[in-house]
Parts: sequence; structure tokens; C-alpha cells
Amino acid sequence: MSDNLKNGQMMPAELTAQIREKYYFVDEDPFTRSKRLFFDNSGGSFRLKAASEAFQKVDDLPNCGGHGGAASDYLDSLRTKACEDISTMFNAEGGCITTSMTASMIVFDVSEVIIANVPGTNVVTTQLEHPSAFDGCAIPAEKYGKELRVAKTDPRTGMINTEDVIKLIDKDTCLLSVIMTSNITGAILDIETIAREAHKIKPDLFIICDSVQHTPHGLTDMKNWGLDCVNFAPYKFGGARGLGVGWLSERVMNLPHHKLVEEKQSNWEMGGCAPGMYAMLSAIFDYVCWIGEQFNDSKSRRDLYVEGMTRITLHERALLYRLLHGSDSVKGLLDMEGVNVAVDMDDLTQRDLIVPIVFDKLTCEEASRAYEAKGVVVHERTDASLYSARQVNSINQHGIVRISPLHCHTYADIDEFLAITAEIAK
Repeated sequence: MSDNLKNGQMMPAELTAQIREKYYFVDEDPFTRSKRLFFDNSGGSFRLKAASEAFQKVDDLPNCGGHGGAASDYLDSLRTKACEDISTMFNAEGGCITTSMTASMIVFDVSEVIIANVPGTNVVTTQLEHPSAFDGCAIPAEKYGKELRVAKTDPRTGMINTEDVIKLIDKDTCLLSVIMTSNITGAILDIETIAREAHKIKPDLFIICDSVQHTPHGLTDMKNWGLDCVNFAPYKFGGARGLGVGWLSERVMNLPHHKLVEEKQSNWEMGGCAPGMYAMLSAIFDYVCWIGEQFNDSKSRRDLYVEGMTRITLHERALLYRLLHGSDSVKGLLDMEGVNVAVDMDDLTQRDLIVPIVFDKLTCEEASRAYEAKGVVVHERTDASLYSARQVNSINQHGIVRISPLHCHTYADIDEFLAITAEIAK
């Protein structure tokens, strides 16, 4: 990879302008209608107009899938297409797609099913996990009398080192649960290497990944990485709240789980989600493929999705480099007085567009309110919250201000943010 790509590559300005038009409220507060910068896309996300419109159009229909007739058949076709799109998104073969109210519920439930039914005396996870994944391991491990082994965070980098995970795995490990990208530090774990090395120790080890933070920013390859479960939350990828999506390998799919007695083993859903949600999922997938079409004339949906996500990744990496290093007109976070990036960020190919910062003279809460007063939305993650205490403490902090722009942002947005940050730091 060239040095240029290591530091990212912006999409053409004309394309970025088109992308911005595809989202609601990119630079406008929806309540006050005043100008703002929304840099909290790790907490929520900008909404794709096409995804919202697709959901609404279908949700207005009174018909029910599986009941026959043109409208009912159409609703059934939406699920079929969405499942194909999600499998293509994750490069997954076989298995099944499942939905729930949240992605957290999926990883929580799948973890217990594996721990309860797969032989073994221990479970391995990491300090950086979201509580749904960490507690999804901790609670059933205690319930079924299995040891919980936790790989520690490298506080300097905010990363989980591969060797620190692998050394905890043995022939008696029944489950490895690892997050793909930390929602606190932005670190991308080397899942491919972790899975490969783990399977050398135990070839039939079950491995699941929480990909809620990574899916909007980068690629996942279930087939080539040998994973058994991945989840994501569409609302962090331009979609609607109230839906979590997961892909399960065939062997996870066939484990005992809650279902109706006569229901197929491949059905992990009790009734399924609103049909409009399936239309929304396909709209998200179509959007990424549309970006891919601007650079690639392939007819393969997987090729177009890979191209689109690669362009998103490179654009966001360029924004990350600008955020850290600034420009001739404004200092970056690494050179700004009164502000410190909480973890080292030397290799940006190992980072998604999430930056944790701390201020010398302000608490995280005070800094977030100061940003809000200047029309910038960020969020503090502190050890006062059960959703972030373990993770922020693992990098020797009591809290951080989390900065998370999106690929629809520009250098101008970053520079404006940096200028405001310098004011706040003073």
C-alpha cells in the first residue's frame, strides 16, 4: 500500500457533494434549523434518505407476508433480497440471517447458545467489548460453570494485541468473542489473524464478532476469515432504529435455540421484523454499490460493494489524518495545546474514524457541553456509564470525548471542528 493510501484518499468533490445530498441533516440541526457539525456518528448516524423512504413506503402497506396475493408476495421478496444483500455484504455463504430489535440482543443470545451447548471449560473475550458482547459471555459462563478469560487492552494504542488473545485460547475453549472495532478507541482488531491463529489451536473453535462499529466503515469477510457470527446495527449505517441484523454459520444455526417446535432450524426469529426494515437494508446495500459504480463497472454486486466500502474507508482515513495532523491553516489534534489524543494512532490502516480525546482543563462532560454551545455534536464516554466504564478504564482514563465524523464529511468540516476545538481548549 502506498503512503498516500496509508493516509487515505478523498473521494472527488463532486461525488462527495452528491453523497451529502443523500443524507438528512448533514449540516443542519433538525430542531433549531441552525448550522451544526454532527460528529457523533458512533452513537447514531446520519439517515440515508433512500433508506427512510424505502421503509416508509413498505410500512404503509396493510398486507402480511406469507398470505398470498401480489402484495404479500412482494413483502416476502423483500426479505429474500435483503438476506441476499446482507450475505453479500459479509461475503457469507450458507448459514442464515437473523434479525432482532437490536444487534446487542443477537450477540447476547448467540453467545449463550454456544456456551450452553458447545463442550469446553472456558470462554475468551476482550476488555474492549461492548457490554452486550462482554456480558453475553460473562453471564452464561458463570451460569454454566465455565472460566471467563479476558484479553487486556494495550493502553498505549487502545488496541487488543493478537498475541494477547491467542495466549488465552486452548483446546478447552468453547467460544471466542471479539469486537471488530472499538467504539471507544477506534482500533480495528486483526480479526483475520486472530481467527487463523485461534483455529490452529482448536480447529473447531466457535468465533463470533461484534461488528456494529466496523460495518459502516470497512469490509468484513466471513467466508475467508472463518467466523461463525457477525452482527451490525443498521441505524449506525444510515438506516432506522429498532433493528439488529446478524449472520450465523450453519453450525451455529443448528445449535438448540428458542423456536417453535415445528419451525425450521434455520429460523432464529420469532415472527420477524417489519417488512419495511428489509427494504431499508437493501437500500443501504444499494447505496454502497452506487458509490462503487462511480469507480468500477463490474456487474458483480460483491465487487461493487467492496469498491464502495473501500472508497468510504479511504475517504474516512483521509479525514482522520486531517483531524490528527491538521493543515497549513489549522493545527491538528496531535499538535494542539490543551488537548490530547487518548491513544497512539501511528498506523491509520488499523483505525476507523473514531478519535478519543481529553482536555487539560475541562472534564469530558464540560468539553461536550462546550462543543454543543458552539454547534458541534460529540459525546463523552466515561466510567460513570456501564456502557463505557470497562473500556475507558482499560486505556487508563476515567473518560474521553469521542469524535466520530462520517464519509459524507469534508476537509472543511474537519478544519472547522479543529478551529472550534482550539477555542475550547483555551
